Amino acid sequence: MCEPIPLRKICKSSVAEILSSSDSSVKTANVGDLRRVRDNVPLRLWAVAFIGFWERAAFWGLTAPWQNYLEHGSKYTSQETPGALGLGQAMATRIYCGFYVFYYVTPVFIAIIADSYLGRYKTLIISIVIYCLGCTVLTVSSIPTNLDKGWGLPGLVLAMVLIGIGGGGFKAITAPFIADQYIETKPRIVTLKSGEKVITDYHLTLQYIYNLYYWLGNVGSLSWFATVYIEKHLGFTGAYGLTLGFMGIATLLLICGRRWYIRLPHEGNIVPQATKILSCVCRNGFKMTNAYPEYQSEHFQKTVPWSRELVGELARGLRACRVLLAFVMFYVCFDQMQNNLISQAGQMKTNGTPNDLLPAMNQVGCIVLGPLIQEVFYPFLHRRRIYLGPITRMTIGFVFVALSMLYAMAIQHSIYKSPPCYNRPDTCDHPDSVSSRPNVWIQAPLYFLMSAGEIFALVTGMEYAYDYSPKDMKVIVQAVSLLIAGLASAIAMALTTVAHDPNLSWFYGSLTGLMTVTAVIFWIIFRRSDNASKTSDQEAPSET
Repeated sequence: MCEPIPLRKICKSSVAEILSSSDSSVKTANVGDLRRVRDNVPLRLWAVAFIGFWERAAFWGLTAPWQNYLEHGSKYTSQETPGALGLGQAMATRIYCGFYVFYYVTPVFIAIIADSYLGRYKTLIISIVIYCLGCTVLTVSSIPTNLDKGWGLPGLVLAMVLIGIGGGGFKAITAPFIADQYIETKPRIVTLKSGEKVITDYHLTLQYIYNLYYWLGNVGSLSWFATVYIEKHLGFTGAYGLTLGFMGIATLLLICGRRWYIRLPHEGNIVPQATKILSCVCRNGFKMTNAYPEYQSEHFQKTVPWSRELVGELARGLRACRVLLAFVMFYVCFDQMQNNLISQAGQMKTNGTPNDLLPAMNQVGCIVLGPLIQEVFYPFLHRRRIYLGPITRMTIGFVFVALSMLYAMAIQHSIYKSPPCYNRPDTCDHPDSVSSRPNVWIQAPLYFLMSAGEIFALVTGMEYAYDYSPKDMKVIVQAVSLLIAGLASAIAMALTTVAHDPNLSWFYGSLTGLMTVTAVIFWIIFRRSDNASKTSDQEAPSET
């Protein structure tokens, strides 16, 4: 969960320095020599990004206390870890992972409604209302008197269902909805104040849009700091009530801007046609070209109801889904941040720092590294005519995630070496059991490595899913990418049986190896796709 954005003027891209030019001396033949830059983005796109800001503030604010809420009991002193349900680490982790499986799977069904029946905006409104209901149930059920009545666990389960439906739908729909707000897809030759002629690039602009969206979301997710401190000093009800307020603001922004946002017209349900195309492909050697209308007419004297263009778009979408499958291992590693790494922090010397505060350093890392990558690193490469393709960026992200798991293994090894408890830190009652363990803030660099991985891989995955999906199936393809995350959460949940002392050093080491192998295989299989996209997406620019 990271998101880059410029540090300059908050509502303008670096192309804000563009001057209009009527000079027609630049020939199309010389376009390849011009530096490519991102375009300006409209204010309505920023408005959608701020809706994402408030939603992320709510999501990370309410999920941050969940591990403690589930794991520890409601009777605790000011020096102990807060809790409510007392289910233990293993059961808490299973429930937490189960929520993420549900959260990532439900968008598939919501996406079909959005792309095939109601359209993106109406479905987004319904999703956000369900989301608000879930926050309300969670807040009410966490009131101490209601916990004493036994409302805690049923209320949490109901809240997880509502938040899973509403939040999953919101996440799947908002990703394409924000990109819909940018409609200037054709390249233009423009002149900067420096006199340099440059060409606006749609893909660089799309990359910037998703970095902006992700960066603002991470700024919102700093609510993690607020809710874990409210949890520790005031209780869970105040923490969850704050997130309900965040969702109320997001709802108002979405409804009040109704006439301002670009709401692409709903052009009918293409899912049945897509299903027929895939069925035809399966019957004809699993080759997409065999589903072309002219092929069916020539070889089978059959007239099919779909167009060649739809087959081509669907083929691009399937290629995108194949690329996104590599994220299974990415999400398995990422999920450790929500449970096992919180428990790891609890085994360290905290000096009063809440153990579930450290994962918020992931958001801090995204906020710090995002602008550096988007506004310093990428432009540095662009000035040298080096443009990292999506496959390259995703591979770099996978490497950073592998390094984060390697660092987690080193920390766990250090914990296991600490006397007098060694590899049984949770079951040792020695009075000096914590004093010799590493300080909890040593864990912080791990989250910065994870942040870099998200910026390069996860943000690029969102961009890739939007760019390569059929225009009437963009929510569905985004939902497929979330489904892959759900599969990873299911795997992470299955791994809870081995993710315990004294196996955790080997556990993190295994994740390091698997993530490294994933990065290598991914690069070997898909590296040529970057070159293919460079040649296939070129278009003659207009001049302004």
